[in-house]
Amino acid sequence: MGSWRELGAHFSTAVVLAGGVLVGAVNIYVAASLLPTAVADIGGERLYAWNMTAFLVAQVVATMFVSRALARLGNAAAYYLGFGVFAAGSVACAVSPAMPVLLAGRGVQGLGAGLLTGLGFAVIHSALPPELWARGSALISAMFGVGNLVGPALGGLFAQFGSWRLAFVVLAVAAVVLAALVPRAVPRSERGAADPVPTFALVAVVGAVGAVSVAGILANVVAMALLLGLGFGFVLAFLLVEKRAAVRVLPAETYSGSPLRWIYLTIMCLASGVSVESFLPLFGQHLGGLPPAAAGFFSAALSFGWSAGQIVSSSARRVRLLCLAGPTLLTAAFVVLALLQRENASVLAWLVVLLAGGTGIGIAMPHLSVAAMASGQQAAAAIATVLTMATAFGASIAGLLVNLGAPSMVTSARYLLIGFAFVAAAGIFTTAAAGVGARRATARTDRPQPRRDRAPS
Repeated sequence: MGSWRELGAHFSTAVVLAGGVLVGAVNIYVAASLLPTAVADIGGERLYAWNMTAFLVAQVVATMFVSRALARLGNAAAYYLGFGVFAAGSVACAVSPAMPVLLAGRGVQGLGAGLLTGLGFAVIHSALPPELWARGSALISAMFGVGNLVGPALGGLFAQFGSWRLAFVVLAVAAVVLAALVPRAVPRSERGAADPVPTFALVAVVGAVGAVSVAGILANVVAMALLLGLGFGFVLAFLLVEKRAAVRVLPAETYSGSPLRWIYLTIMCLASGVSVESFLPLFGQHLGGLPPAAAGFFSAALSFGWSAGQIVSSSARRVRLLCLAGPTLLTAAFVVLALLQRENASVLAWLVVLLAGGTGIGIAMPHLSVAAMASGQQAAAAIATVLTMATAFGASIAGLLVNLGAPSMVTSARYLLIGFAFVAAAGIFTTAAAGVGARRATARTDRPQPRRDRAPS
C-alpha cells in the first residue's frame, strides 16, 4: 500500500484525474443553486426540473463510451475531448438567452462530465502504480463530497450578486486550465480498434435513467410508480440482452459468476444513499428551524463524512472488515436518523449521525473500487457508469418516498430514511457475497514469488 507522499510524486496526474471528477461534481450543485436566479432572468419555470434530468441522462450515456474513447483516441486525447466538451457546454449555459438553450448546454455539460468521471477511474489503471490505486481511488471518489461542499458555496455566491452566468464561465475556465496539465499528467497509450457501440444497451440505459428521473419530479404517485416500473423494466431488459451480447457495457465477468457483480451492486447500495441529501435542507428548515443557507450546507454532512472516511481508510489493511462495516454503519445511521425526526428536532444530533453514515460510505468505497479495477480497465471505467446510475435511481426513489409521506414532513422524512436503510442493508449481503478482502488476499498469494536460492551446505 503506497503512501500519500508517494501519490504526491504523481501530483499533476492526481490533479487531472481528481479535477476532472471535481468539475462535474461541483457543476451539479452550482446549477442547483443558480437555477432560481436563472429562471428569474430568462424564464422557463416549467422546464426547471429538466435541468437535472438532461444532465444525468447525458452523463450516463457518456460513461458508457469511456473505454471506446480510450481505445480510439488514447489517454491524452480522450481527456482533451472530455474537458473540451464540458467547457463548450459551460459556455453555452453562460450565454443562454432562454431555457431550451440552457437545457442543451446542461446536456453537453453532462456528456463532458460523464466522460471525465469515467476517465478518472479508468486511467488510474495505467497512470498510477498498483500500490497507489487505493489512494488514487479514494482521492477521486472524495471529489463527489468536495463538490457538495464547494458547489453550493460557489453557486450561492454568484446567485447572491445576480451573476449566475459568470459561474458557468468559471467552470469553463477551470476545465481549460486542467486540460493544459494533461500532457504532463497522463501517460501516452497505444490506440486500438474500438468496439462497436452497444446500441440496445445504450437505449435501455437512457430509457431507464430517463424514466426514473422523470418519475422523481412527478407529484402523482400512480404516474411515478408506473414510470419507476418502466425504468426497472428497462434495466431488466438491459441485463438480459447484455448477458448474451458480444459487445457489452459492463465487463463479461459481471455475468459469469464473478465477484464483480456483487462489487458493483455494493457500490450502488452505498452511493445511492447520498440521494437523501437532496431533501435534508427541506427537513432542516421545517423540522430543525434552520435558515436556508445553513440548511443547504447542512446537507453536505453525509458527503463530507464520505470524503473524510475515504482519505483515512485508504491505507487500512483489514479490507474485508471495512467493506462490511461500511454498509452496516450507513444502515444504522439512517435508522437512528429516522428515529430522530420530529418537530423542533435537534439538528446537532442529526449532524453527528450524518457524518457517521457518510464515513460508512467512505471506509468501504476505495477498496471496492480497487477490487473492481483488478479486473481490468473496462471494469474500472464501468465504476463511473455504476455510480451515475446509482445517483439517478437513488434521486428518483427518494422523491417517491418523500411524496408517499406527504403532507406530513415528519412522515416523509421517516419514509425516506427507512427506505434507504433497507437499500444500505442490502449492501451488507452483497459485500459478503463479493468477498472483497478474501479476493484481494488470494490475488496477492497467487503472485509469483521471488526465487530464494539456498546457500550451499
